[in-house]
Amino acid sequence: MAGKDVPPRWDRKMQQRLARGEAAALGELYDRFASLVHSLAHRVLADEQTADAVTREVFAHVWEHPETYDPRQGPLRSWVAAVTHRVAVQRLRDREEREQPRREELESTVRRASVAARADYIVHSMPAPLRAALDRAYVQRLDYRQTAADLGVTEEEARRRLRLGLQLLSTAHDTGTPPGYRGAV
Repeated sequence: MAGKDVPPRWDRKMQQRLARGEAAALGELYDRFASLVHSLAHRVLADEQTADAVTREVFAHVWEHPETYDPRQGPLRSWVAAVTHRVAVQRLRDREEREQPRREELESTVRRASVAARADYIVHSMPAPLRAALDRAYVQRLDYRQTAADLGVTEEEARRRLRLGLQLLSTAHDTGTPPGYRGAV
């Protein structure tokens, strides 16, 4: 297994292709991450048109500044999500200045979006066995016995994986960032 500091090959190759100006690379990146970018932007902004605009802005930034992604700092997915979060929050702040909504609502929206972004980062960074156990228990709605059977592990091991996965996810609500998380560009 590759070391933690070695980025996935696809991420490194994609960055190199973008740096060379390959339009096909941008298309592949868009196909892979457009739904993530749009959903994160929509979660922050709660506005379809603005989320569309943020999506365009994020991919324009990626196209114009591929060198700002450092593969050694983490997956390309996390970097794109961080850029999206930064752009969406800036749009939210711009909207606040124009519309002057209630402060508590804005802070709550940003907090929820931050928690969602951290949770997404945590889920995609956790070891595959923990992610698999959580997927079966919470997405497929299997109990720990069914999860154990599905994964081919003991019930005790399934409970341990679920408990550890949930403990990791619970840190998304912490005010700090996950260890090793690199925020906006």
